[in-house]
Amino acid sequence: MLHKLRQRAQSEKGFTLIQLLVVILIIGILAAIALPAFLNQRGKAQDTEAKSEARTMQTAMETYYTDEQTYTGADLTTLQKIEVAIGSGKATPAVTTAGDDDSYKVESKSKNGNVFFIEKLDTGKVLRTCTAKGTYGCPSSGNW
Repeated sequence: MLHKLRQRAQSEKGFTLIQLLVVILIIGILAAIALPAFLNQRGKAQDTEAKSEARTMQTAMETYYTDEQTYTGADLTTLQKIEVAIGSGKATPAVTTAGDDDSYKVESKSKNGNVFFIEKLDTGKVLRTCTAKGTYGCPSSGNW
């Protein structure tokens, strides 16, 4: 019985070259299909991070207003003291304007270049706009 097992193990040498090439070809095709989908998700995630950063800055700005009763003087450093998470990711935050009592504009630029703005007008209306319309997280309308 042991002799038969040894003979059988010696007769089976492994995979043929054709079998290996077919497996490599199949893996290559699957990678070609999956890679573009993965890269698209990466861009969406970067835009989502920038949107989240802008919303966090908006919340910090409203917290500043609650304490000071004005938006004047609220810059990026002040907002980071209120919320330490601002600026900790890969998105680039900035306070565009905070020069009067009733309005402000904050922005966050994602790693892929899209810029997301939240602007509070002196009427109290809040606008959410973005650049690079139609790509990833910025709709063609320019509002998010």
